[in-house]
Amino acid sequence: MLIIPAIDLKDGHCVRLKQGDMDASTVFSVDPGATAKHWLDQGCKRLHLVDLNGAFAGKPVNNDAVKSIVSAIGGKIPIQLGGGIRDLDTIERYLDDGIDYVILGTAAVRNPGFLHESCDAFPGQVIVGLDAKDGKVAVDGWSKLTGHDVIDIGKKYEDYGVSSVIYTDIGRDGMMTGVNIEATVALAQALTIPVIASGGVTNLDDVRKLCAVESGGVIGTITGRAIYEGSLDFAAAQALADELSPNAR
Repeated sequence: MLIIPAIDLKDGHCVRLKQGDMDASTVFSVDPGATAKHWLDQGCKRLHLVDLNGAFAGKPVNNDAVKSIVSAIGGKIPIQLGGGIRDLDTIERYLDDGIDYVILGTAAVRNPGFLHESCDAFPGQVIVGLDAKDGKVAVDGWSKLTGHDVIDIGKKYEDYGVSSVIYTDIGRDGMMTGVNIEATVALAQALTIPVIASGGVTNLDDVRKLCAVESGGVIGTITGRAIYEGSLDFAAAQALADELSPNAR
């Protein structure tokens, strides 16, 4: 079970939002590279980056911050990145710069053909981010709910060849109210590709609950506000996940 620190980038700084609201952000660090190095030193095995400005602008914005993170990590662990990726050239540029996986969210829902092309062009390196509320997919920085059922669309993307799915319960993200285990497991069981949970991880109990369903296809969880505000000790969380992992027994 991977405990994946989130580094959300806004105006070159590391921030956290509440329920995707750009006006409700808290700056945690002005040095993205140092933040990435901190989590590496704490034992993280993968990093999750989001270009928040890019997600709203529809194009990359925080390039300098991303490059500083890649440089700080030095290829020691995989980095996944989403936000504002709308064309194949952007994906290629990010991969050339040292990003290991690109995450497509709104672009995948709005333009399935682009997702299909991306999976064909960069096999094994495309992750889909499915943000949902009450089982329906949201787009445009969570500002719009669609009529798409999250499981139905997940199955379609699996057929396209995406490497994994990040499932975010947008009603819980940044609110530190616990993970929506039931919805995450339902999606994971419906797919054969791995699912990464996101939204609501607060403490070690959440980690235990996720580890209990790892065999069902949930391979990791992304956490942000909890590790920055201290309700979740990251190093302890990853150590616990390692201990409870079915692969460790």
